[in-house]
Amino acid sequence: MVNVHRSTRGHRVFQGVNGVILTAVVVVTLYPFLNIIARSLSGGRQIRAGEVTLWPKGFNLTTYRIVFHDSVFWRSYGNTVFYTVVSTAVAMVLTTCYAYVLSKKHLKGRSVLVGAAVFTMFFTGGLIPNYVLVTSLGLKNTVWALALPNAISVFNLLVMKAFFESLPSDLEEAAQIDGLRTYGILLRIVLPLSKAVVATMVLFYSVSFWNSWFGAFLYMDQSDLMPVTVYLRNMIAGATGGSNAGAATEQLSQVAANIQAVTIVLTSLPILCVYPFVQRYFVSGVMLGAVKG
Repeated sequence: MVNVHRSTRGHRVFQGVNGVILTAVVVVTLYPFLNIIARSLSGGRQIRAGEVTLWPKGFNLTTYRIVFHDSVFWRSYGNTVFYTVVSTAVAMVLTTCYAYVLSKKHLKGRSVLVGAAVFTMFFTGGLIPNYVLVTSLGLKNTVWALALPNAISVFNLLVMKAFFESLPSDLEEAAQIDGLRTYGILLRIVLPLSKAVVATMVLFYSVSFWNSWFGAFLYMDQSDLMPVTVYLRNMIAGATGGSNAGAATEQLSQVAANIQAVTIVLTSLPILCVYPFVQRYFVSGVMLGAVKG
């Protein structure tokens, strides 16, 4: 059947307005990132003068050369990759197992477990008790100080729980008849059907851990254990005393105007490279997990 609404004036107006709004959203979204790239390739004088918008002015790569030859930067970069991979893996294992348990309505004490998780969304122990706890457990200067306190996001937990509840119970019952136990059902039946929501949660967790800096700033005392986010904070604040680039103070002052832009670009690249492979699961994963409360 032909859709007669396609030729109506109202439909054409709607399409035009919709296109204008979406174009405006794209422009507003892309402009800050394009501006940061342009600033990273521009001279300090042009940036301070406010001449840089979407195109580099006074093209220079001085800051890139300084950062690329800085061994501290690459060590911090490696630390961030390691922390992100380990923390995301721990978070996914704990969140998936917890969500799968909560999705079983016949589980005794299920409401208590759900309530305990939701309670932490509104109330926390506070900074000092958390610091005392992490220190007393001997987790300082280890990856576990970053991974364990933030291992479960309640929002991600509830999304996964809702998704697991939406799966047909007949599949699990058939698997039980075939002799699979709980973990076998989870690994061989449930998770293969949950690629969309799992990919979405991996993206959420990895971006969160990659961008996090306060935990490392709080629990890491050794400079060689710092992630790249703390490195960036120190550079932006002017605390670059750990640089091995051999650059003189005068050279650093010349690129102070765009050093922040350069470091932002370099630390954003991994997430930008990963996102295209995950984004096709993003919308479907969140929406599927939000079907049921």
